[in-house]
Parts: sequence; structure tokens; C-alpha cells
Amino acid sequence: MTTLRSTLDFLLYNWLQAESLSARERFADHSRETFDAVLDTCERIAREKYAPFNRTVDTQEPHFDGERVTLPQATKDAYDAYAASGMLSAAQDYDIGGMQLPYTVDAAANAFFAVASISISSSLLSVGNANLLMVHGTDLQKKVFALNEFSGRFSGTMCLSEPQAGSSLSDVATRAVPDGEAFESDPLGPRYRLTGNKMWISSGEHDLSENIVHLVLAKIPGPDGKLVPGTRGISLFIVPKKLVDTEGELTGVRNDVALAGLNHKLGWRGTTNTLLNFGEGKYPVQGRAGAVGYLVGQPGKGLACMFHMMNEARIGIGMAATMLGLAGYYASLDYAKNRPQGRLVGASGKDAAQPQARIIEHADVKRMLLAQKSYGEGALALNLFCARLVGEQHTGAPEAADEARLLLEVLTPIAKSWP
Repeated sequence: MTTLRSTLDFLLYNWLQAESLSARERFADHSRETFDAVLDTCERIAREKYAPFNRTVDTQEPHFDGERVTLPQATKDAYDAYAASGMLSAAQDYDIGGMQLPYTVDAAANAFFAVASISISSSLLSVGNANLLMVHGTDLQKKVFALNEFSGRFSGTMCLSEPQAGSSLSDVATRAVPDGEAFESDPLGPRYRLTGNKMWISSGEHDLSENIVHLVLAKIPGPDGKLVPGTRGISLFIVPKKLVDTEGELTGVRNDVALAGLNHKLGWRGTTNTLLNFGEGKYPVQGRAGAVGYLVGQPGKGLACMFHMMNEARIGIGMAATMLGLAGYYASLDYAKNRPQGRLVGASGKDAAQPQARIIEHADVKRMLLAQKSYGEGALALNLFCARLVGEQHTGAPEAADEARLLLEVLTPIAKSWP
């Protein structure tokens, strides 16, 4: 990771001028010294808790015995170390336990975890989930769900795709109906019962945290009992794995959310990717089937809320893919430096009496390594630039913030898909 650190230092300080952000009121307590301290801490945790177990989590994939998912102990240890570092809330305000760290530095620091083990590095959805609730949730939803996600006590997911629809959100079939006549009076938000299935849900089931907060897109039926066609009728709901009270304490009641099976991925083998059944009756609440969910924002406006999380997730996914590619480059570089094969051509041709050369000395291998390096570091620069624009959008002057917003509309899809 030494090579990554020098690359990050160059991109952050020489190109993106991260030190200049300390001139802004929000980041006035920061300097290059504090930024470096965060990078040092993350690099150390990644080196100690993530990198040594990358192979372990690849070979010991999540296992579902019909009741619970089993993960290697190393995954739990890494999760706890990451939560204890404060990085889940690093970009948040001081008064809720954050560091008010610029998003650019936050993104750069998290790169260490992704390059060390992309399968273990799974904070992306929890942070995005909590950030969404901080913008669109009620005060109590922020306190009960978002703050517990920032502390690591709870974790979060994003539940959009469905087996019959893939990512075609206009075809979402998950239903949400009011839970009784007094459904609007629940202090955690208007209370509904959800039924449906969600596919490809990362971190959808595990025992890493006390609770899992699912953010679920579903449709509320119209007066005729039918779902509104298209995306106009989509609403957003908080559906916790375990029900909680208004203080965020577990009530001891399991919500009607059941794991139907695990999807096994190619490159992220250590991550639990799931098919979840909502409201099938496996865990009835108060004797009835239907997963309890709390409305976020206004009915029918869920997609606009979810896009807040989706845009962050797109940059995060692009960064994850980039770091997976750079991890491959670093492995290739190390191998090329140590693998002897063939001999270099001298003035009189090849001399079989000479020792074999390391393959990094061969011109074509150099070319391939430079191609890997260029693609990987170029993608890293793109994603950090997008992170810089996110920060500019939130803390820059009005004109600069608007320009950053427009640039992000163009660059965010590229940052996700190109790496």
C-alpha cells in the first residue's frame, strides 16, 4: 500500500489542493497534518485487519444454513475496527460525533480498505443509507436509525432491484399498505406493512451489527387497490431487520424480513449478496404477515429520496472497482519484480550463460504494467475528482456549487461505469 499512499498524496495535495479546503469555515480545524493522521490510521487498519484476510474471505464465502449467515471472524474484527475508527461518520458534523472531514479526504482514506480487501470493505451502503436519512428523514428517524448507523451499531442496505424486474424501477411490485387505522401516528413515521421480494441486496443479512436498516422502494396501492404504473407511485420505507423503540433500543421482535438465499459474486466473494423476502410470514409481527416499514418523506416521492443515496453509491462503486483494479496492478508489479524468466538481448544477442532477468525488465511486460497503472490511477483520479465536486456542491460558493452539480450529472455515471 506504500505505492497507493504516494499516489493519493500526489492526487490530494498536488492536484486537488485538499489543503486549501481548511480555509472554509466547516474545515477550519483541519490541516494537512490532520488529513495525514486520518490517512495514516486508515492505512494501518487496512494493513492489519483487512489485507491479511483477503484470501480468507475469498475462500470462506458466506454460508447460509437456512436460519443464519456465517462469516469468517476476520470480517467481524475488521468491521469493528472500522467502526471504532470513526470513519463511518467522518464527514458528519461534530455534534453527532463526526470529524467534519472533507469528502475528498474521506474518499481517499477509504481507498485503503478497498485495495486491501474489497470483500471486507462494506461500509458504503451504511454511510449512504444514513446520509439519505439525515437529509430526508424526520428528527426521530435520524436519531434512531441514522446515528446508530454512523456509530456502527446498526448497518444499512439499499433495496431497489426485484427478481422479475432487475433494476427497472418502473416495474417494482413490492407493495406497502397502511398498518391499521392509526398508522400515521407512529412516532417513527407513518407505519406500513410491506410484501415483496428484493434481489441483489448487498449486506442484506449478517451478524456484524446489532441491526440492519433496509431502505426499501415499494408502491402504495391506489383507492382501487392497484399499483400506480411507472415510477410515480414509488415510496421509500425504513424496514429494520429487528424492530426498535423510540430510543433505538431493540424490542426483541424480529421483523418479517427473511433471507431466501445468497448470490455468489465473482470478485466480491466475501460479501453477503442476498435475495430478501419481505412480508412472507416467516416472522409474523403481532401475529400477522407483513414487514413493518416506516415512510421516509412523502408518499410517491421515494425515488427522488433514493437518488440521494444512489448517486453516492455510484461514486463509491466506481472507487471500489478502481481499487480492485489497482490491487491487481500491485500484485502484477510485485510478481514482475520477483519472477525471473528469459534473458535480455545484448549487443551480441542473448547469452545463455547470463542469469535470467526479472520479467519487469522485459519491454513488453513494462508496457503492460504501465497500461495497468495508467488505467488504475486515471480511474482513481476521476473518482477523487468527483468526490471533490461533491464537497464543492455542499461547501463551495453558490456559483461553484452549481457548476459542481452540473459536472457531477455528467461525470457520476462515468465514474461508476468506466472503471
